[in-house]
Amino acid sequence: MLNLDQLIVEFDKGLRTLFSQAHSARARPDAKIPDAPLTDDEKKHAAALMRVNHSGEVCAQALYQGQALTARDPVVQQKLQQAAHEETEHLAWTSRRVHELGSHLSVLNPFWYTGSLAMGAVAGLLGDKWNLGFLAETERQVGHHLQSHLDRLPQQDEKSRTIVAQMYADETSHANMAAALGGVDLPQPVRLAMKLNGNVMTMLSYRV
Repeated sequence: MLNLDQLIVEFDKGLRTLFSQAHSARARPDAKIPDAPLTDDEKKHAAALMRVNHSGEVCAQALYQGQALTARDPVVQQKLQQAAHEETEHLAWTSRRVHELGSHLSVLNPFWYTGSLAMGAVAGLLGDKWNLGFLAETERQVGHHLQSHLDRLPQQDEKSRTIVAQMYADETSHANMAAALGGVDLPQPVRLAMKLNGNVMTMLSYRV
């Protein structure tokens, strides 16, 4: 059962995720890579893709928070909180890159955050094996999505590509961690529904 202090802490995390500049303990993957010349269209496209990636990290942050709130095993809670910390670093990297490319973050982020927090909490209530299975499937789908962005980003935009490559490595690690802790494979209808939801988020965040 959640107490008032926990709810206040989680509410504060949500506000910081949505409205504060995230910070990274690790050095930015692109820190030593110079900006390459991009056309206006290339810059707009790269910024839109990185905005999608930022919104995806907002969703991931909320999912992990919701799952950690309702997870039963203290070890699972600790691993979820550790993964959420790495997602905060992703928030910092993608946010900075979007602004460097002269664009803005998605205005729909509060909506994505709220929905993902609720889904994470429900996954946790189903039990740790399903909670971890949901986490693993989420990270696999995010990994496919990041790989597609590596194909779509301008080849000369090494700064964005390096960020996405490091995010992919982290997400793969999170998926493997969840499977190793006992996450089960989700039913195909659930996987398809998750994919559809991700496609809607991607389409809308690319534009707004």
